[in-house]
Amino acid sequence: MSNQPTLLIVDDESGILDTLRILLKKEGFEVTTAQGGKAGLEAIRTGQFDIVLSDVRMPQVTGIDILQAARDQDPMTPVILMTAQASLQTAIGAVNAGAFYYIQKPFANDELLAILRRAAEFRSVRVENKQLKQEIKRRDRGGSTRPIGKSKRFLDVLKLAEQVAPTESTVLIGGESGTGKEVVARHIHYLSDRAEGPFFSINCGALPENLLESELFGHVKGSFTGAVRDKQGLFAAARGGTFFLDEVGEMPPSLQIKLLRVLQEREVIPVGSTEAIPVDVRIIAATNRELEEEIRRGTFRSDLFYRLNVIALDLPPLRERRDDLLLLVEWFLQGMANQSGTEPKALSSEALDAVMVYDWPGNVRELENALEHSVVLTRGNLIEPQHLPERITRRRKEPLVADRSYKNPALDVIERAYIMWVLQAEGGNKTRAAEVLGIDPSTLYRKLSRYEESAAPVE
Repeated sequence: MSNQPTLLIVDDESGILDTLRILLKKEGFEVTTAQGGKAGLEAIRTGQFDIVLSDVRMPQVTGIDILQAARDQDPMTPVILMTAQASLQTAIGAVNAGAFYYIQKPFANDELLAILRRAAEFRSVRVENKQLKQEIKRRDRGGSTRPIGKSKRFLDVLKLAEQVAPTESTVLIGGESGTGKEVVARHIHYLSDRAEGPFFSINCGALPENLLESELFGHVKGSFTGAVRDKQGLFAAARGGTFFLDEVGEMPPSLQIKLLRVLQEREVIPVGSTEAIPVDVRIIAATNRELEEEIRRGTFRSDLFYRLNVIALDLPPLRERRDDLLLLVEWFLQGMANQSGTEPKALSSEALDAVMVYDWPGNVRELENALEHSVVLTRGNLIEPQHLPERITRRRKEPLVADRSYKNPALDVIERAYIMWVLQAEGGNKTRAAEVLGIDPSTLYRKLSRYEESAAPVE
């Protein structure tokens, strides 16, 4: 909750609304008013309030309707009902329906202020309790939400992530599969002002286009075969929280246009509807593709890229953060021990050597899976090389160029070997490799294309 509690006042009498707005603004509340129950429902649908103060007796939409709508939107919102015709029965009914308090008109200003301040404190305590429970759950899963690592390049990325976390800026996280992009996204969420809100994630490449559209934006009843009822999309459901779009580079072009609308207009149009629904969500996207290359190919929209790429984070692959391997091994083994209620297992020196020299093409996710595999196969407390997956202990040396010796290699052969070596050192990232080589990316692409076409190095 902000320093100024946000308050929605609903009443069908404009004079009461004006009086309460002036009074409560002076007392430090951020006040929004709605004249009548219908306007109150619309305000609840489109806004977010710490407290709701509503008259009970209003035509068409009553205070009880306002109470139910506010609690459906956010169960932690205290709702105070007021009426000029109080009775014990209506008071009991209001409290049973979930009202925080029931006050009779006319009331003293001090009485109303005392109730509102108790409601603000109640709201604050409930939010803090929810955050504490979330933190306890996270610790039960293995500790702090802060990603593990001490290598300089990784810490530089993490520092930037923590710097932008309190802002509302859209973040684009790049990196190979398995580098921990969702872990960083969750860390940003938990450090943001939206931490009390939901964190939703979806893999844009895991669903067919029509199903992905319905999941993201929702649909109305009858919009397609099987749409037997209205469905709220994930953008709307993530209200007040963070939405993580994993592998956004896999999103079909038709949905890229709709995502652009979300970023520009902060609203969605469900499938089969013409009515826009406002959304209040921070977007963090991730990709293992070079989106600028996808733009050149025409498979990704440049305007969407620039909307997503407000803050860019580039997670390094695990092979470029060898200093973090031992930390991660200890972290995962301790977490697995916590889950099973046993003592943590350890790697023998030979097993650790194999882990340290392996390239980990699947990155942190592959490391975690390999350690789980080893823990399951190890009967004692010491993990030996034979307990590791075979691919990790099998030593392979792949030549940078064709396996052919040259007494006096031609310049083309040396150039090719050097280019492939740089490309390998940069983890296959062609843009960074071109920078290291000091050539234009288009030149690098032409050379690589020529290498692929040739059956053997040019002599």
